[in-house]
Amino acid sequence: MDGGQNSAGVPVRFKAADGFELGGGFWRAEIAGHPAETVIINSATSVRCRYYARFASYLCRHGFNVLTYDYRGIGASGLSALKGFDADWADWGEKDFEAALQFALLEAAGADVHVVAHSIGGFALGLASSNVRLKRVVTVGAQYAHWRDYAAHKRLEMIAKWHVVMPLLSHIFGYFPAKRLRWMEDTPKGVALDWARMGPRFEDSLRKGRRGLGRTPANELVNRCRAMKADLLAINMTDDEFATPAAAERLLRYFEGCHRYQLRISPDDIGEPIGHFAFFHDRFQACLWPLVLGWLQHRKVPEPFQPIAFL
Repeated sequence: MDGGQNSAGVPVRFKAADGFELGGGFWRAEIAGHPAETVIINSATSVRCRYYARFASYLCRHGFNVLTYDYRGIGASGLSALKGFDADWADWGEKDFEAALQFALLEAAGADVHVVAHSIGGFALGLASSNVRLKRVVTVGAQYAHWRDYAAHKRLEMIAKWHVVMPLLSHIFGYFPAKRLRWMEDTPKGVALDWARMGPRFEDSLRKGRRGLGRTPANELVNRCRAMKADLLAINMTDDEFATPAAAERLLRYFEGCHRYQLRISPDDIGEPIGHFAFFHDRFQACLWPLVLGWLQHRKVPEPFQPIAFL
């Protein structure tokens, strides 16, 4: 297949260690003589992986294999009914991203594997046991939802939306019916409640009894974050109401084993708003996407942007 010409990629399916089958898309770069490096794209919470298809195609045209996938319960990894389905944020990282990483390592055939991660996808990558095999990582608007970190001018509205309405409806319906509200994809109850109860420390916010469900203890999940050794560039926008400086730095502190760099972009830098989601819109292909490409290719970003080391 010609991945660079196929904006949807080729459908793929693979299984997590617990047997749950995940779906996504794969773009294969045409490089003669040696295997292509592979990039995994980790989605934001309850955003279908197809949202990143044009960005994936862009990376493929520049010589990377690219894998997109949906977390369990979402999109191509969805179920006929979410009510009663047991999944949480940590499952998306320790099981689903780990499965995607194993798939990518196999496809890479010894070449480097990288990650581009949006929002919660930037934390999910830290929970996989094989993340030590990653070479370079770019996060975009990465954080987890501690309410004190929300932008001050939007905080009360966001608390009402994500910490009152979302958990209330999740308890009533047995899942979060987000499509009815036109907020995002319908979401497993455990994920919605994780979002709603997230405190200053992720490890203190996991639901009670998680260990009894046969899942990895919180302290081990945190140790996996610390074990990751990739070169990490965290890109954040000054008009992002979720990934404020406090939120971005709260997350970066978990990745103490990485070489960490920050790059903050203002709407004034490119002439229009970006916010939490617009980075992956193809209208930013010329001005923003090369920042990711430069880091993945050479661990550099094009001028005039200059990342700052996170100490």
